[in-house]
Amino acid sequence: MTVDERFALVRSIGEECIQEEELRVLLDKKPEIFAYDGFEPSGRMHIAQGVLKSINVNKLTSAGVTFKFWIADWFAQLNNKMGGDLKKIKLVGEYMIEVWKAVGMDLSKVQFLWASEEINARSEEYWTLVMDIAIKNNLKRIIRCSQIMGRNDTDDLSAAQIFYPCMQAADIFFLKADICQLGLDQRKVNMLAREYCDDCKPKRKFKPVILSHRMMPGLKQGQEKMSKSDPESAIFMEDSEQEVKTKIKKAFCEPMVIENNPCIEYTEHIVLPYLGEFTVSKKDAEPTTYTDAAKLKEDYTSGALHPSDLKPALAEAINKILQPVRAHFENDPHAKELLKKVKALKVTR
Repeated sequence: MTVDERFALVRSIGEECIQEEELRVLLDKKPEIFAYDGFEPSGRMHIAQGVLKSINVNKLTSAGVTFKFWIADWFAQLNNKMGGDLKKIKLVGEYMIEVWKAVGMDLSKVQFLWASEEINARSEEYWTLVMDIAIKNNLKRIIRCSQIMGRNDTDDLSAAQIFYPCMQAADIFFLKADICQLGLDQRKVNMLAREYCDDCKPKRKFKPVILSHRMMPGLKQGQEKMSKSDPESAIFMEDSEQEVKTKIKKAFCEPMVIENNPCIEYTEHIVLPYLGEFTVSKKDAEPTTYTDAAKLKEDYTSGALHPSDLKPALAEAINKILQPVRAHFENDPHAKELLKKVKALKVTR
């Protein structure tokens, strides 16, 4: 691919890119480029984290980028996920890797790195970075980053949770990440990392490019983000066919309105990129196959496509995507046992 083609492919991932020109230079000049995303193992995986992340990673690796998954086990412990039990957190991390394998993530240029192991192996380098970031920022600035943990700056945060943003900013430099490919909800700490580059003496020459993907809404009205703590608001990667059908049937889907409509969002950003097409069957009419979101949204806003037709088609498409994952967790003994244990765990906020 040409630089322009690689740029277009990588840029298509982000709802926001800071900065586009820096991304273009990176793709043109740097022989080996690293992108990263960190995740807290904190329960079952939903389709936004499973399918959407696979789509994004495959786009990056197709463009020649190496992707680093930072399995943030210590961070999950700091944030009291799974009750702060590190053994349970590690179990969930192993399960999540199995999901991505099963859903079709190209792992040829993907590295899974456990935070606890990597930090212990190079502890002096890591904690020196964390301390320097902490020294160069005041408490108010750090607390504003609490959104990255699913908190807000008015919550009663523990001392560990206040330290968390300094560690996450340090991860970027510790991993030598050129691209931060996380969700928009992680924007504040990524900006903290870019600002830190200017605070260093001498200044860090290359700032990490921030490529933030959109957040997938929950199934219920007004839910800006799919949440695993509310099982009825999320479709999980090993949900049964019937569970998917039931959840989609109940999903908020206002006729002729595409804004804040989860069914339209999932079709546009999950089904079409993954399957390449989306077919809707209607009573007394030939099926309609969409290959781009523009036509689908045009038909929906005009009323030519009704929720009663969209929803069953969406459920069928999602079930098609999830079937290899179900098969993997049914037929692979290790994966089956992992899922059984994960389902038995209590998810804590």
